[in-house]
Amino acid sequence: MLINLTQNKNFKLFKLISEVAENNNQSVFVVGGYVRDLLMKRQAPTDIDFVTEGSGINLAKAVAKEINPKLTVSVFKNYGTAMFKHQGLDLEFVGARKESYAEDSRKPSVETGTLEDDQKRRDFTINALAISLNKANFGELIDPFAGISDIENKIIRTPLEPSQTYSDDPLRMMRAIRFASILNFNIEKKSLKSIQTEAERIKIVSMERIMVEFNKIMLSEKPSVGLKLLEETGLLALIMPELTALKGIEEVEGQTHKDNFWHTLEVVDNISKNTDNLWLRWAALLHDIGKAPTKKFVEGTGWTFHGHEFLGSKMVKSLFHRLKLPLGMDMKYVQKLVKLSSRPISLIDDGTSDSALRRLLFDSGEDLEDLFTLCKADITTKNSSKQARFKKNFEYVAVKIKEVEEKDQVRNFQPPISGEEIMELFNLKPGREIGILKEKVKEAILEGEIPNDKNEARNFVIKEAELLGLKI
Repeated sequence: MLINLTQNKNFKLFKLISEVAENNNQSVFVVGGYVRDLLMKRQAPTDIDFVTEGSGINLAKAVAKEINPKLTVSVFKNYGTAMFKHQGLDLEFVGARKESYAEDSRKPSVETGTLEDDQKRRDFTINALAISLNKANFGELIDPFAGISDIENKIIRTPLEPSQTYSDDPLRMMRAIRFASILNFNIEKKSLKSIQTEAERIKIVSMERIMVEFNKIMLSEKPSVGLKLLEETGLLALIMPELTALKGIEEVEGQTHKDNFWHTLEVVDNISKNTDNLWLRWAALLHDIGKAPTKKFVEGTGWTFHGHEFLGSKMVKSLFHRLKLPLGMDMKYVQKLVKLSSRPISLIDDGTSDSALRRLLFDSGEDLEDLFTLCKADITTKNSSKQARFKKNFEYVAVKIKEVEEKDQVRNFQPPISGEEIMELFNLKPGREIGILKEKVKEAILEGEIPNDKNEARNFVIKEAELLGLKI
């Protein structure tokens, strides 16, 4: 099969590489994801991999020199690869190779091989496709494992025996599920069974590498596709047992609760329709994480999950730490949304006080809109009238909050009187009294005792200071 590359935006680059390779007496082929996406008519990736039956490092240097002698080539001798950037593209060159693996490592022993050897070591048939850039057969598609057929049939399949493929490099199990989720493909039955069998091998892979794949699943159009496969194969229980602990329905005295695992997957899908924010999607994934440890059956009441939001927000930190996820602002953002995830629901009442609304504004700050996006995604009832009522209630709360915000300006609350001003007022040095007075001002404003005004706050501080024995 011949691929017409003349209309490809990288045609001139491919012709140049072809000429340089011929002058060097080397073969050269485009391989991997670029070929797959080209054939699927997907947006072309910005990284292109080239395989040569010879030295990839030498070919990379020769091509870079032909393009621009000043180009910087990064060389990785241990892997026999070299790469450089050109016009927004990452171009990587590797010598064709064979690989063999030790039992306790996913880092292979490498020896020189042919294009066929190199295609055999690829993870999936759809990634084992190659296009020749050689003068004799420029544009010829080389497809030894029927990758084209698998693209047409939307199948994820390994070139060789799947159990060996996944045992050799267990990260491929995550990649299989990631491709299934992103491309909306099915994993071939034998391959899926092998992932279930080899799941424990994921333990030899670094958590950082696992999370790279997991986050790509989370960013797919419908993350539940990948999350269901992770659960089905046993990988999710190994990576995030806190999540699979939500699975199942218990019954006592004829009373049941919903399956919080499958509910969570629905919430993640719901929120993914409205945001590409990875960490907001993570907040949806973890919003009920505290329900398993707080689940309790109370006689006369039924199933309760009291305090699950608070416990869940505490669990986020240990979970992020174990999963090697960012421990800075991203984690704190997820913690905040998990902790506040049920608060707006409690405000759906005509009798809700302005102070309760002010506190939600204060606690959520600039993340209020994201919190409401999460709360709306949390509506998973299949009853259309209930769904409409819940959404209308949220809109009602949003209007009430806007009114309070316009009046009191507490969303990004800054005390109208600073600690320095309090010290100057009473001629004090830094001490506990300053913190006490600042907290009292904040509480008075949130409770509506005084307006968010500098003079009012100053007068309030003077009165409260007298109770602490302080005078101007």
